[in-house]
Amino acid sequence: MAKLLAVTIVVIAILSAIPIIRNTWHPLPDVSAHGQAIDDQLSETMWEAGISFLASQIILAWFIWRYSGNRPGEKTKTFPGGATGLVAAAVILVGVEVFALGIFGVKAWANIYFTPPGADAMPVQVQAGQFAFYFRYTGPDGTFGAIHPEMLSEANQNFYGIDTDHDSDAKDDIVTAEMAVPVNREIRLLMHSKDVSHSFYVPALRIHQDFVPGLDLQIHFTATKVGRYEIVCSQLCGLGHYNMKAYLSVLSQDDFDAWLKKQAALQ
Repeated sequence: MAKLLAVTIVVIAILSAIPIIRNTWHPLPDVSAHGQAIDDQLSETMWEAGISFLASQIILAWFIWRYSGNRPGEKTKTFPGGATGLVAAAVILVGVEVFALGIFGVKAWANIYFTPPGADAMPVQVQAGQFAFYFRYTGPDGTFGAIHPEMLSEANQNFYGIDTDHDSDAKDDIVTAEMAVPVNREIRLLMHSKDVSHSFYVPALRIHQDFVPGLDLQIHFTATKVGRYEIVCSQLCGLGHYNMKAYLSVLSQDDFDAWLKKQAALQ
């Protein structure tokens, strides 16, 4: 039975690796300036983790095959050096793998999280709340109005809690339920949640950032292809989580200007 188990482990490990090696599942086409680095990072991670997984399963199967099945009266077989050496080797191997993944990841994530956006990046605010996203753009003054939490009102469609009666900066702010950006223009996305944890996930942009209640977060990106892409929440945020999504439209500069003008007229 032990040798059958060893063979089964090897067969299952190899079968599980076949879809990955054949690249059975393809991600959505990349439409961002930083996406290729993310894809390369994922590929390197899959190869390193996959090789480590296969090696560990084959070693496990070999140990089962080699050191099991003692006959009555036969001396118990032990691993050379005892358990201490084995545990130390495992800790070192796992540590090296985690360190290597961190090194690989720096080049992919640094351009998003460790470098600031350009001075001319266009600011867009996104607010997450059960169970919808809302987006805010500055008007001609280029400044966002202050947020007043006590003024938040779904009934009055004051989704951001802005005071348009007394705050001059807020009078020309544009609030929408759908996001649009100009193609090939860097966007500085300012993020906050009004209730629980959510996330901003756009697979085509290779962007996935959690909203943390009480914190203002930001990321920056540049979309490189005109189109319409889905934005979803991947954090379980309540009973309506399954339906929490919005859409990102990447437009030419002229089309974006026309879209923004239309949204301003609807405020």
